[in-house]
Amino acid sequence: MSKINIPRVKTNISNINDAFNLFLRELEVSGASHLTIKSYRVAIKNFISYIGEDKKISDISSELYLNWLSNLKKLMSKKTGKNYETTLHYYSIFVRRFINWLGIDDDLPIMSNKRLSFSNALSWEEITRLASSIRDLDDLLIISVMSETGLRVRELLNLTWDDINFNTGQIRVQGKYNKERIVFIGPLSRQALLQAYSLYKDKRKNVIDLTYQAVYKRLKSLAIRAGIDPKKVRPHVLRHTFATEALRRGMSLPALQRLLGHSDIKVTQLYLHLVNDDVKREYNRLFAQQNFVQDYQGFPTPYYSNRP
Repeated sequence: MSKINIPRVKTNISNINDAFNLFLRELEVSGASHLTIKSYRVAIKNFISYIGEDKKISDISSELYLNWLSNLKKLMSKKTGKNYETTLHYYSIFVRRFINWLGIDDDLPIMSNKRLSFSNALSWEEITRLASSIRDLDDLLIISVMSETGLRVRELLNLTWDDINFNTGQIRVQGKYNKERIVFIGPLSRQALLQAYSLYKDKRKNVIDLTYQAVYKRLKSLAIRAGIDPKKVRPHVLRHTFATEALRRGMSLPALQRLLGHSDIKVTQLYLHLVNDDVKREYNRLFAQQNFVQDYQGFPTPYYSNRP
């Protein structure tokens, strides 16, 4: 979001709805994607519905914003249980940015996102099982390309044959905010892409001619075929799996940041806790053993009885 440059409003608009519509137009002009604009629209419409569409810009205050957040938190917690923190976090970002764009400089808080972590990566053995359960070439393309490149699912669906250079083993990706980056073709994805190229290069412009929902359903079905809990398998989980596996194999954070297209390395660092979980399991395996505890008799009393 911070990469989209939206100048402060410089009009005589006083009605909140008119300002809202202008803000969305400026988002579009500034290069925001359709999905980003949609996210802003939903959050800000929620805010406007709460405060009332008859409100003037001069009526907006930090108190109104805080009351809206408090009310939204109560509503979301009732409807979605504990899984609302991420949504609330981004709603607060979008609405605060809109309010600041209106020229209101109050230091408005952003709701914390306790769930902003990536604890749902698959193991590489599970990726292998998914790849072994494919039914057609599109299944193989989805599993191999996403797990070996870390592409977001919409980046994958936007890939064209012109984006792929088989000679250099590189894929040109158009990421968020129209930022271009380069990722590299892995061994399984190379095999799948070459086969698909020979079959589809003259039949379809895009590497995969599917919708997001179609990819989602395919992954759920593959999970069932592979004997994996389908709740664990979603498109973005394959991206998490790539990042986690890259760190486990020794890739540096800056290199992974570039491959994932993260603007801030702090986002990439969130994957480190998964690797730390590996270290913890290894430590417990080596040291948290019952025999070790049973064999330990403690230091002789004189060793510690007189210590301060």
